[in-house]
Amino acid sequence: MKVLANDGISKSGVEALEKGGFEVITTKVAQEQLVSYINENKIDVLLVRSATKVRKDLIDACESIKVIGRGGVGMDNIDVEYARSKGISVINTPAASSQSVAELVFAHLYGGVRFLYDANRNMPLEGESKFPQLKKAYAGGQELRGKTIGIIGLGRIGIETAKIALGVGMKVIAADKFVDKADVVVDFFNGQSVKIEIETQPLEEVYKVADFISLHVPAQKGYVIGKKELDLMKEGVAIVNASRGGVIDEVALIEALDSEKVAFAGLDVFENEPTPAIKVLMHPKISLTPHIGAATKQAQDRIGTELAQQIISILKSETV
Repeated sequence: MKVLANDGISKSGVEALEKGGFEVITTKVAQEQLVSYINENKIDVLLVRSATKVRKDLIDACESIKVIGRGGVGMDNIDVEYARSKGISVINTPAASSQSVAELVFAHLYGGVRFLYDANRNMPLEGESKFPQLKKAYAGGQELRGKTIGIIGLGRIGIETAKIALGVGMKVIAADKFVDKADVVVDFFNGQSVKIEIETQPLEEVYKVADFISLHVPAQKGYVIGKKELDLMKEGVAIVNASRGGVIDEVALIEALDSEKVAFAGLDVFENEPTPAIKVLMHPKISLTPHIGAATKQAQDRIGTELAQQIISILKSETV
């Protein structure tokens, strides 16, 4: 059986699949050529991340596909229910990248409170000629300890974000319309752990109280944060989005940054991927990463091996 990992797969994932008797193809096929490639090569399993779209037309046109796998959490680039109605197994790896995404959130937060997003732009240009001025400009940083983080979406990634926040010494509040409360267990290197129960609050309350807001929600039809929500927030709030593009109104966000209502923002995802708006990319108060939340070696190894285990379990059981 053949597996096309169109958006790539870790070496450990390839090895696990090959050990299970699968041929793994890692050729990157353009979206418009995908149907013909799958049919010509009789692909049994299509693996994607966020770049490749698996819509109804592709599903109808490719009768050889038995499994569609998403390396990551959200599956908004796949017509999941339609695929399953056609007898195709659709799988993902919801837990494999949670820690990596949470750590990226704090990379943006730490970079933000110490102005690294701006200093890393200006130091190469003016560090030699204006060192004292830059030192003064970036001297008013803050500590995260003692501040309140509002986590929007208390799923796996939200909980991992809460763990880091608690370890830092932050107060954690959260909103999630599907979760009333969650146990957050912080594990330490010596085997000890601390369990803290977090009860969710109304979204509006989180917006009003939080010093920092981190979004961990699936793709939405509308904005989770727009002008109305920004108006509710504290002066000088900071926002990080490492979930899905399109959940923040970027025009309203830029206006809030310009008015200093929002101190800074950290964006790993964008409304117009893969061509983010130039006003977003050039804004001096936005910390930018190109949708790399799950892009650590450890997360990709977990994703690859977890996908392999699921594929082997599904397809090998059918041949027994």
